[in-house]
Amino acid sequence: MAIISSEYRNQAYSYVAFFDLDRTIIKAVSGKALAKRAFKKGLMNISDMVIALYLGLAYRIGLADPVKIMGRMLGWVKDLPEQELKDLCAEVLSEDLLPSVHSEVYDELKMHKSKNARIVILSSSLEQICQGVADRLKMDGIICSKLEVSNGHLTGLPEGNLCYGQEKLVRLKEYCEKNNNKTEDSWYYGDSISDLPALEVVGNPVCINPDRQLRKKAAAKGWKIYGWNQNRNKIK
Repeated sequence: MAIISSEYRNQAYSYVAFFDLDRTIIKAVSGKALAKRAFKKGLMNISDMVIALYLGLAYRIGLADPVKIMGRMLGWVKDLPEQELKDLCAEVLSEDLLPSVHSEVYDELKMHKSKNARIVILSSSLEQICQGVADRLKMDGIICSKLEVSNGHLTGLPEGNLCYGQEKLVRLKEYCEKNNNKTEDSWYYGDSISDLPALEVVGNPVCINPDRQLRKKAAAKGWKIYGWNQNRNKIK
């Protein structure tokens, strides 16, 4: 799902710059920050937290399909009123995520805006989180994961596919086609090997503090690699 702010909907842009969120725009991992605050507020019980920790470990060491793991990690929101999630996300944004925005992001946004680019978050993170960051940074739209709601309560299931891995590539292409932009003119900023499908299709891939697997791929392909909040210079 792509959401374009009405302020920008009818404007023509020269290209699109897509940004991942976790560990790219922000230093933090939004899902982890959300779970911690949910547990503190009693919205997630000990059993849910143990499951989340186990699934997080399984994800890191590759024991299972990441998409299935992410889907199971949404289980704690089942039957939670949608408004409670919105309130929780607002708190997490204010207290944990917005203060962790990489300072270098502002320079990149300024550069792309000076070239009349459309700037879009493309992330597996939740809609409420992505929209909050996009609003604060005056970005033009979001493409992200959304949770299913029934009668004002969350079902614990995603609405459609989670925006992760190959799904990012699908949505990036759809977005460019719908808005008459070329993928070869587009940019994508990512940090993880899971971003590889999206990075490979754009003409301007940029890797931010990449994990070991992505760094190896990026170095072999000659992609830009930046160490944000490490130093302000391009590593390669």
